[in-house]
Amino acid sequence: MTAIKQGDTVAIHYTGTLTDGTVFDSSEGRDPLEFTVGVGHVIAGLDAALMGMAQGDQKVVDIPSDQAYGPVREGGRQDVPRSFFPDTVPLTEGGQVQMQTKDGQVLLMQVVTIGEETVVLDANHPLAGKDLRFDFTIVRID
Repeated sequence: MTAIKQGDTVAIHYTGTLTDGTVFDSSEGRDPLEFTVGVGHVIAGLDAALMGMAQGDQKVVDIPSDQAYGPVREGGRQDVPRSFFPDTVPLTEGGQVQMQTKDGQVLLMQVVTIGEETVVLDANHPLAGKDLRFDFTIVRID
């Protein structure tokens, strides 16, 4: 059997959970997730766990936050004047807004709170600071 190595394209079925068992993503009922191994298409901890596996192999792996979406960055939160948002932009706490940096990079930010004068936005990934568990099966290696 062929063992997975960097640069291979693989397809996996997976379920991703938090350490408390809460499911945050799954391929159940969908096509398997297909990606190239070792080039940053998936989190580092999952990439590393795939190395050496073969088609049909199954594994459960715990991935610490530093090998997943990293720590929560305090600088990722910012207060933005409420007047910055046109009335046509719907704001809801827990919702998301798209922002653009001065150099044109587009960021998806979560709306934390909406006040009279300011809106608190968070650019951290929703899974930042969380340890994750993946239960996955190798469906195909190309």
